Amino acid sequence: MTGRARPAEGASTARLDAARNGDERAFTALVEPYRGELTAHCYRMLGSLHDAEDALQESMLRAWRGIGRFEGRSSLRSWLYTIATNACLSAIERRKPRQHPIDYGPRTDPDAAVPGLPVAESAWIEPLPDELLGVADGPMAPEARYEAREAVELAFIAALQHLPPNQRAVLILREVLGYSARETAATLETSLAAVNSALQRARARLEDRLPDRSQQATLRILGDDGVRAVVGAYVDAWDREDIDGVVAMLTEEATFSMPPMPTWYGGSGGHPELRGFLRAGPLTGEWRWKHLPARANGQHALAFYCWHEPDRTHHPFALNVLSFEDRRISDVTCFINRSIDSDDPDDYVRFPNQPLDPRRTEAFFLRFGLPDRID
Repeated sequence: MTGRARPAEGASTARLDAARNGDERAFTALVEPYRGELTAHCYRMLGSLHDAEDALQESMLRAWRGIGRFEGRSSLRSWLYTIATNACLSAIERRKPRQHPIDYGPRTDPDAAVPGLPVAESAWIEPLPDELLGVADGPMAPEARYEAREAVELAFIAALQHLPPNQRAVLILREVLGYSARETAATLETSLAAVNSALQRARARLEDRLPDRSQQATLRILGDDGVRAVVGAYVDAWDREDIDGVVAMLTEEATFSMPPMPTWYGGSGGHPELRGFLRAGPLTGEWRWKHLPARANGQHALAFYCWHEPDRTHHPFALNVLSFEDRRISDVTCFINRSIDSDDPDDYVRFPNQPLDPRRTEAFFLRFGLPDRID
């Protein structure tokens, strides 16, 4: 394969022989340098870090069982990617594709008395901490079409989930990892013609769903100072509960979504709809917010904490991943970490009052190096 070399590519024959003979420590030393990038690969395939880590665990088990049969005809890295890709394809057969709320259903009327009931967490794409990307900036190989960070942006991950599994795998292998058509065909045990056909169809479907400019390109245009100015103005207005100020930092068709709720606002509803949502929801003045900066999916994010009177502290509420267009925010995806056990829609009007969900708190806050409270 044409990708960048990793430390284990030059692993000694003695270590490989030891692994083949059942030495688990030698096997771990061989595969550990690839764990990060394989996690990112499984995440692209599955749209969920939780699912990706399950698939990676299955991949490592398959690799351990098969290392004795590894003959070195391909690189160890390429062999591991083959195993991980096929583990993901097996997982996809057992699960429905994950989605972004905007793809799940129509936007919500901000004047509705209640926003509706949340949907099981397995329905939604999930955020990825930047440190789990496992690769440097730039393409994985000269032939790759997408940069590593572009290929984990929320819009890209959401678009991938709409592709049939074989098209998804082909596009990731060819356009993200820089595999040749022949290498891709060997990995998926199919023909060159099938690979080329799948790639052509996948490109067309993906480009229909992706914005004209990636977030990485937008961030480069804005520069660090420009990003700080946009985010600073947005959070300043939020802190002052200035609804008009918040909306002024959003594009005309900005969207605001809140998985696990299917609820989302904005889009063609524009600023009036967003004002209605903010006025009836997070900026009613009923809750006190604090926030910390974070990074997710190669994008800027804000971790929001809500005051909890019994503990006299701020508890985690939602990881807000921001997308930019020019000098405004075009999309806010709020990954909420509260319980969805209640069957009463009224409870979700007062969502910050719901108890913390431990798995979501781990996935949306602790995995990002964020504190479990702000005192």
